[in-house]
Amino acid sequence: MLKIAIYGKGGIGKSTTASNLSAALSDLGYRVMQIGCDPKSDSTKNLMSGQKIPTVLDQIREKGVDNVRLEDIVFTGYGGILCVEAGGPTPGIGCAGRGIITAFEKLEDLGAYEQYRPDIVLYDVLGDVVCGGFAMPIRGNYADHVFIVTSGEMMALYAASNIASAIHNFGKRGYARFSGIILNKRNIDNEEALVQKAAEEMDGQVISVIPRDCAVQKAEELGMTVLEALPESDMAQCYRRLATKFLEVCGHDVLQLSESI
Repeated sequence: MLKIAIYGKGGIGKSTTASNLSAALSDLGYRVMQIGCDPKSDSTKNLMSGQKIPTVLDQIREKGVDNVRLEDIVFTGYGGILCVEAGGPTPGIGCAGRGIITAFEKLEDLGAYEQYRPDIVLYDVLGDVVCGGFAMPIRGNYADHVFIVTSGEMMALYAASNIASAIHNFGKRGYARFSGIILNKRNIDNEEALVQKAAEEMDGQVISVIPRDCAVQKAEELGMTVLEALPESDMAQCYRRLATKFLEVCGHDVLQLSESI
């Protein structure tokens, strides 16, 4: 099982990238589980026909921690992708990071990975703050590889630098490794050069450049990924290349990963 975490500043296109990547990996024949780790709980929406699914924390609050079943928190979306949303605390009460920890513990308690046997688990994690809860995929042996989505904007790069620092700190203890940066372009001046320079400073590499394209907005207006709504588009092909690059960077080609399941 290949475990990948995608981090990035809120609003940078991280969840769009994650859901389209999951769709592309599913189209390659993999059983994918995507776990949204953002209190907004919208990571998997475009895999679920535009619908937000009940979150782990919501179900625990409603049913009680001992009464939640896997079918209450794991939903099947496009291409058979298994969709989970950790959720967030009641506004003004509790810690969103702690919510992620609770959701992960519940999935483990219920044997989610053993029952569904995903080939690839993809964690979509908010990266504005890298506190204990939001760092769980890095330090809790949940993720093998961490990728950062950023643009060339100052605040996005600032968040990316903080995330990279956290990964490097935890990496010294044998946890997840920093495997690359995805540039989700905003078409600012010298954007590719800015992000390339930042990547070098973070001791990382830019593995993919995602162009700004109206196909993404058109697909999301339909409640779909680009792969589902516009499969013949240039952007769909871009996400397919990203999926192939992910497998390559993680040390797996299609045949190797299939044999390791």
